[in-house]
Amino acid sequence: METGRVRAVDRRGFFQPGDPIELVGGPDLAVVPGTFRDYVIGHPSQPVLVVEVSESSLALDREHKGSVYARARVADYWIVNLVDRVLEVYREPIGDQAAPFGWRYRSIEVLEPSASVAPLAVADARLLVADLLP
Repeated sequence: METGRVRAVDRRGFFQPGDPIELVGGPDLAVVPGTFRDYVIGHPSQPVLVVEVSESSLALDREHKGSVYARARVADYWIVNLVDRVLEVYREPIGDQAAPFGWRYRSIEVLEPSASVAPLAVADARLLVADLLP
């Protein structure tokens, strides 16, 4: 079901490309639990997946935004890296005083276009990395 720019992923959640969530530096795409009706009054505060599409902002997305999302306990953070044509998957947020906002991701995986990946929240929804790249 599509309502404007809101699209259902399945019965467990939906995504809003480019719309704000209650995190500093709103992501390019966020997958949140529930339906769009759950957020009529306010923006989602706890996405299950955040995606940044990055070319000129790669360093900012890795260090700065990555630390912000880890601090917000976003379990699954992806960077669609247009420079190297790979998907960077960040998982397992942990506290780290050396990180810009005191948090970082313990697990970082770089996936080539031929690889596939599934969001943690929807493990049976595998995507080809190539399909995420222009």
